[in-house]
Amino acid sequence: MAMTEGIIFNVQRYSLHDGPGIRTTVFLKGCPARCWWCHNPESQNPSPQTAWSQNRCISCDACLLACHEGLKPREACRACGDCAEACPTGARELLGTPTSVEEVLHLILKDRMFFEDSGGGVTFSGGEPLCQPAFLKELLLACRARGIHTAVDTAALCPPETLLDLAPLTDLFLFDLKCADDALHQKGTGVGNARILDNLTRLGRMHRNIWLRIPVIPGFNDTEAEMTALADLAARAAGVRQVWLLPYHGTWAAKPARLGTEPAAEALAAQTPAPQTMEHFARLFAARGLDTQIGGGA
Repeated sequence: MAMTEGIIFNVQRYSLHDGPGIRTTVFLKGCPARCWWCHNPESQNPSPQTAWSQNRCISCDACLLACHEGLKPREACRACGDCAEACPTGARELLGTPTSVEEVLHLILKDRMFFEDSGGGVTFSGGEPLCQPAFLKELLLACRARGIHTAVDTAALCPPETLLDLAPLTDLFLFDLKCADDALHQKGTGVGNARILDNLTRLGRMHRNIWLRIPVIPGFNDTEAEMTALADLAARAAGVRQVWLLPYHGTWAAKPARLGTEPAAEALAAQTPAPQTMEHFARLFAARGLDTQIGGGA
C-alpha cells in the first residue's frame, strides 16, 4: 500500500444518513465553496486549525503553558495541537490531522461487521473530498480490495478528469446539488455551478448509482421556481437513482465562534422548513418519476 497522507477532521462511526446501511463517515478537509449554511465550516480550510469553545474553558492556563508561541492571535497559530493536547476539558481542539491511508483504513475496519450485517460501508465526505484526490483514490482502492462498499459525498467542485478517474472505484455517489441558477449559486456559495452541472452530466454517462442530495435552504432555494428547476434538472440527469431533500437546520451555528468567525446573517435568520413545505417539494420531484426521500437535514 502506498503511504499517501491526507488531512481529515473527523471520523463518524455508526452513521445512518450517509448512504445505505450502517456506515463509517470519514470527513476530509478542504472545500472551495463557502456556503453560508455549511454545517461543517471547519472543513473549508484545507489545513489543520485550532478551535476554542468558551463554554468549556475553565481558565486554567494549561494551553498557555503548553503553547511554544505564547498563544499568539489565531492568524499566527501554527496548529501544532500542543494546546489541545494540554487542555483538560476539551475547550481547545485541533481540527484536522495529517493521516495515512493505513491509519484511516484501520479505523474503518473496526466497523466491518456492521457493514456486513446492514449492507453499509464507508462514506468519504468533507468538505469536498475531491480536493484530496490522491489520498481519496488510495482509500477507495484499499476499501475495494477488502470488499467494503464505498460512497463519496461530493459537490463535484473539481476538474472532470479527477471525478471520472475516481468513478470506477466508487460504488455510490452522494452528489450535492444546491440550485439550478448559476447567479444564485454564486451568491449563496461563493462559486458558480457550471462545473458542477457539467460534472453531473459527465458522471451520469458512466455511473449508474447517483443519489442527489439537495439542501432546502430558507431564503436561498426554497422557492417554487427553484425547486421546479431542480426537479426538472434531476429528471434529465442520467444515473440518478434517488433524490434526497435535506431540510435546513441551524444546529451548526455555534461552530463559527469556535473558529473565531461569525455566522452569516442569513444563517441567523433562517428557520427549518415546515414538514408541509418539504412534503410539497418532494411531490414536485416524485411527479417526475424520481424516487424522492426527505432526509435528516443540511
